Amino acid sequence: MELITHFEPTLFDFLVDLADNNEREWFISNKARYEAEVKQPCLGFITAFAPHLQSISPHFVAIPRAVGGSLFRIHRDTRFSKDKRPYKTHAGMHFRHVASSRDVHAPGYYLHLEPGGVFGGVGIWHPERRSLTAIRAAIDADPDAWRSALHATGIPERLQLEGESLKRAPRGYPADHPLIEDIKRKDFIVSFPLTEADVLRPGFVEEFADACRSASPLMAFLCQAVGVAF
Repeated sequence: MELITHFEPTLFDFLVDLADNNEREWFISNKARYEAEVKQPCLGFITAFAPHLQSISPHFVAIPRAVGGSLFRIHRDTRFSKDKRPYKTHAGMHFRHVASSRDVHAPGYYLHLEPGGVFGGVGIWHPERRSLTAIRAAIDADPDAWRSALHATGIPERLQLEGESLKRAPRGYPADHPLIEDIKRKDFIVSFPLTEADVLRPGFVEEFADACRSASPLMAFLCQAVGVAF
């Protein structure tokens, strides 16, 4: 597969058109565009990113497949949603930990391509209860290591720690704990904002890899907390 180091404007053009025509009939008649302008470029980028990811950690994988691989499906799961639009209007790529099987709620790296909303992410989104409890316990047990993971590579300057949080301290932690705002988190993710111009620039794959690499201290902390290798 061709190594894609950046994306073309046609990817965003297609997603804009899809947002304006989010219905099955339109997608079927434009499926060849989706394949050529979104799916294949994303699979090519995943292939190109693989050796960079291995240099960050050998325990994460970039799999250039649309089913069971790193590229999320374009189809939305509408079973439990009031929003019945059948297709996502973004392309998402998730580079998971080898120990996580197909669980997107485990440590991983993420790239989101959406017109007007491009970003990368590193960490754990909505970890299951046992992992969430383990991360909170790790922060409590070694607050200096947690602070170091956040500050060692300039995360406050380059990256944004975000996600959902509890309104109150979880059971077992005092409300005046010095790191209570982090312990209250339900997601442990840092995101780095990007622009369409960024991903269209030649060599973007290296820039994306550098941003992921800069968050290695945080990823190492999270992996250790949940008991997987980094």
